[in-house]
Amino acid sequence: MKKAFIVLGVSLVFLAACGGSKTGNDSQADSTAGANKTAVSTDANAANDTAASHNGTDKAGGTPSAPGAQLIAKSDCSTCHKEQVKVVGPAFADVADKYKSGGDAIVDTLANKVINGGSGHWGTTPMAGHPTLSKDDAKTMVKYILSIKKQ
Repeated sequence: MKKAFIVLGVSLVFLAACGGSKTGNDSQADSTAGANKTAVSTDANAANDTAASHNGTDKAGGTPSAPGAQLIAKSDCSTCHKEQVKVVGPAFADVADKYKSGGDAIVDTLANKVINGGSGHWGTTPMAGHPTLSKDDAKTMVKYILSIKKQ
């Protein structure tokens, strides 16, 4: 029974620390936090300006601007892939580097891999297929991926 009260007490303290109602005394802390957040946002936006041409995002806040980037953002690709870092599957930059001289033929091949899935080219972990994806959308995504440069 003691354990239940201890857990309940700790939970209430945690909830109070994380949320809770604001009092008039919190306004100073809120304005300071807001100023700090603005400074961090400004620095992040400067970095986004530099990286925007590399990652298909706009300068205003990281939303995808390239059609392929928009399709990727709406899909489950980021579960297994990141632009510059290997996760479960290869980084998009590594895919672009491997197939940089493939031309239109490789776009068709990779679009089919996205739709049908596959394995063996990047290790033993298979890529799940995306059969509901249209061929045109898959090609748009692949063209975008092939445009990504290693950083």
